[in-house]
Amino acid sequence: MSQTYVMPVEVQVALELASAEEVDIGMARVVALLQRGCDAARVEWWAPDEEGDLRLRAADGAGGGARHRFSLGPAGDVVVVGGRCDHGLAPALVSVMPILRRRCAEERLAGAAMKLARRNETLEEFAALVAHELKTPLQEALVADDASSAVERALDLIDSLIEASRDSRERTCASAAACLEEVLRDLGAVEAEVTAEVTASLPFPPVSLRVILRNLLRNAVAAGARHVDVAAVRSPGSWRLVVDDDGVGLAAVGYRAGSGLGLSLCRRIAARYGGELALAPRPGGGTRATLQPAGAS
Repeated sequence: MSQTYVMPVEVQVALELASAEEVDIGMARVVALLQRGCDAARVEWWAPDEEGDLRLRAADGAGGGARHRFSLGPAGDVVVVGGRCDHGLAPALVSVMPILRRRCAEERLAGAAMKLARRNETLEEFAALVAHELKTPLQEALVADDASSAVERALDLIDSLIEASRDSRERTCASAAACLEEVLRDLGAVEAEVTAEVTASLPFPPVSLRVILRNLLRNAVAAGARHVDVAAVRSPGSWRLVVDDDGVGLAAVGYRAGSGLGLSLCRRIAARYGGELALAPRPGGGTRATLQPAGAS
């Protein structure tokens, strides 16, 4: 007479957690197993967030009843709502704890490694951006009779770039008009007429918006534009910055089609604050640069 082997629940939950690609996926499976095993209305897993506050990370089932809380130590708590909490539940949770601690530690280490890699990438980008932005004022300083103004411009740019490179979570709105005025003062005399309708404020720190505007205007002038028009608009649900020029256009050899160092880094700055920077040919010739929320049509 053959017998059917039933795997103990503590072995099942240990295998599910150990084989899952991510801790949250594994614990979701563990919670589902416990919900069925305890015939509970609901089972929940609460785990600490970065601030140490317990947050609901996985749940299975719906309904009410008495709540029984079981500690998983640093990995949080399992809560069984209704159902039965028989003698098999404690061994199942005991089998989960060492695996859960190890998997959580692995994910924290992986997250720290990714954060370090992003910081290194940011440092490399910042060094490249500093070199790109300082090239013009330092060249001017080398040939000027009085280099003090050009050097002061370079120092101001360094301060702006340091501020723009910081990954600040604070969301501020910059006046497009004030930023454009400072950029035109930074660029000095340019061989192009610049017109503007920029009464709106945009959701960027002023230093970041100035870096973006400076690059767009500088590229337009480098493309031989005789006229550049800047417009900034904002509505309750959206915003947009448009820079039109009548230069050689994206298809010409003289234009870098957005692949230049400055534009590439400006796109990264825009993305940091939920924006997207795109270049497109204008129907009448020239180029249109558009800065708007990511995903906007």
